[in-house]
Parts: sequence; C-alpha cells; structure tokens
Amino acid sequence: MKPLEVRRLGLVAYADALALQRALVEDRQRNRVPDVLLLVQHPHVLTLGVRNDGGRRHILASEHQLAARGVEIHESGRGGDVTYHGPGQVVGYPIVDLRPDRCDVHRYVRDLEEVLIRTAADFGVVAERVESLTGAWVGREKLAAIGVRISRWVTSHGFAFNVTTDLTYFDLIVPCGIADRGVTSLERLLGHHLDSYMVEGRLASNFCEVFARTEVELQRDVSPHLTA
Repeated sequence: MKPLEVRRLGLVAYADALALQRALVEDRQRNRVPDVLLLVQHPHVLTLGVRNDGGRRHILASEHQLAARGVEIHESGRGGDVTYHGPGQVVGYPIVDLRPDRCDVHRYVRDLEEVLIRTAADFGVVAERVESLTGAWVGREKLAAIGVRISRWVTSHGFAFNVTTDLTYFDLIVPCGIADRGVTSLERLLGHHLDSYMVEGRLASNFCEVFARTEVELQRDVSPHLTA
C-alpha cells in the first residue's frame, strides 16, 4: 500500500494552511512528496466556495458583528458554499494522488463520507449520508462537512468534523447554504467533553483503511489541544 504522511499541526491560521496546501499539491503533482493528510484546527473563520458569490449571500452577520467575535472571511478555492471553521473542529486536508485507480470525483467524496461515518461510529454515534447532500449527518443535523478541490487528480481541501465546536458560530451563516437543516458536534451528541486529539487519530486510521494507505505520522503537534 502507498504511504500516507499524517501531519498534525494544531492551530493554524487559515491563510497559512491554504498556502501549505497549494505548495504540497504542486509537490505531489511533481512526485516530490507522497500522499499527505494535514489535520489542523483554525481560529474563527468563514470560508467561501468558488461558485457564484461563494456563499456571501448566506452570511447573516454584519462585518461589525463578525469583527466583534473575531471571525475572518477567506476565499478558499474549494467547491461548496460558505462554512465556518474554528477551535474544537478537526479539519482534514488530504493531498492525495487519485491516480491510477481512483479517478472518480463522486467516489472520492463518498469515500471521505465513509471516513467520517466510521469515525463517528468509533465514538458511538450513528451518522449517515443524505441523498443529494454531502457530509456526515445525524438526523437533520450535519456532524461533518466536505468541500474539495481536485487538480490533475491531486486532491486538496477536504472535511471539517465538529468535535467540541462552539456551534453558536454557525448562527452567523446559513451553513453550506442549507437553510432547513442544522449543525451538531460529537460533544453535543454524547453529552460529555472529548479529546480532539483522539478524534484526529481515528480520522487518520479510518482514512488509511478506506483509501488503502499505510500511515506514517511525520509531524505531531504536542501543544495542548484547543477546544471550544
């Protein structure tokens, strides 16, 4: 099986993570690095997709309100609508070459969903897919979101898994442009605090199982984990 470098980077500014992804995509396309999975958390940020206005019409808060809560806005370059990232949410950015046998965008998204569903199950939560939508859902609430970019069959961006996320920040937007559904977290579903680092470990292991990779933990953040 191909190796997968897992880099746990802790709290990373969104702009820095975006720049790192772009550099790694180029390196992966030139075969200078193996497949990589970045696992990070971000300071409070709203990220926009590439379609139409990127989801700006789904931002409900004013610039003043966002500034008061320390929330930045960034264009992402991924698919999808506006979403929120913040402490307590594990964000995964796979930089993976899908060639030669996984060159199927639909399959890639379904495989990411499988990673998220398995991870939820590891903590006793039954999550599922919803037809015509992406992500992992518990009832009518989204536990984990997906937004991807693929360039010459090398992936970037990825998923955001709510562990101990402060869900009130989602009130600033219409999450992913879906007005009639909500958002949840593992902590809310289970009723007790969780260690985000444990969730990262399960996400990495499940990613390797689903994508048939061998995990190599290249970089590990040892600072205390941020939670909401």
